[in-house]
Amino acid sequence: MGSPEFWRWVWLVTAAVFAVGEMTVAGSFFLAPFAIGASAAAVLAFAGVPIAIEWVVFLGVSAASLAALRPIARRMDREGPVLGVGSHRQVGQVARVVVPIDPSTDSGTVLLGAERWRAESTDGRVIPAGSAVSVVEVRGTRLLVRSDPTASLPPSAG
Repeated sequence: MGSPEFWRWVWLVTAAVFAVGEMTVAGSFFLAPFAIGASAAAVLAFAGVPIAIEWVVFLGVSAASLAALRPIARRMDREGPVLGVGSHRQVGQVARVVVPIDPSTDSGTVLLGAERWRAESTDGRVIPAGSAVSVVEVRGTRLLVRSDPTASLPPSAG
């Protein structure tokens, strides 16, 4: 179990597991430092360095990476999600109601650009077809909208 060949693959698999974990787990740079440390240890293992030194490098590089990435992670957590990316780019846009938004039947559709979206009213009121609405929030595949009589309606796309 202490053979250099064994540790080469342990470090590679460990680096891959931490890297995949970082990509799949919500959060900011929690597992990345360990992936970096395991990668450094893997390089040393392939270079034939003793296992004790590989462990010291793994721990040292992981700690240094964690210290370097924590300020970035804190800043990202403070700033929150970047609006204007993905579905959040819809927030603030004006849409046309094509199927009346009725909270009692949980139905309603708006046309935003060339796309039809399910929509619900933020204030729980019925919004008739043809009305202009502003997108307040995106929740999955549904837009939360508010009536906006001052908004100019987008051209009809179909």
